[in-house]
Amino acid sequence: MAVLNQMKLLISLAQIDGKVAEREQYYIINIGRANGFYPDEIKPLFDQRHELIVPDDLAPNQKFDYIFSLVQLMKIDERMYKEEILFCSQIAVKLGYDQQVMFDLMLHVKAGNMSESEIEELKSLTAKHLKKQQA
Repeated sequence: MAVLNQMKLLISLAQIDGKVAEREQYYIINIGRANGFYPDEIKPLFDQRHELIVPDDLAPNQKFDYIFSLVQLMKIDERMYKEEILFCSQIAVKLGYDQQVMFDLMLHVKAGNMSESEIEELKSLTAKHLKKQQA
């Protein structure tokens, strides 16, 4: 369910500028594929508006995956709109990050493939922005 919510958030972000670019669609479909969804299960979602659901019970790694994929998607069409940045900031806050996380993410996330070490480095950088969880 978390992956489906993540894909809906990504689709909502992709729809902000009025149309979902082919590269954006491909990126989202690949995330779905990696998590056991078939493209024909995902494609109808592009024609819908989605409620912005951010689950409360995500582990820190899942929170990172959510925000990382949103920022990477935002960068994929090489244009970043103010509305997209605001959207990502709002989701980051809902995930439990402080808004400063967006500066690190926008500086370090690449639109293309990133090495495992780059992602791990970014993960520890963003972890500092994660507000402490209640035990």
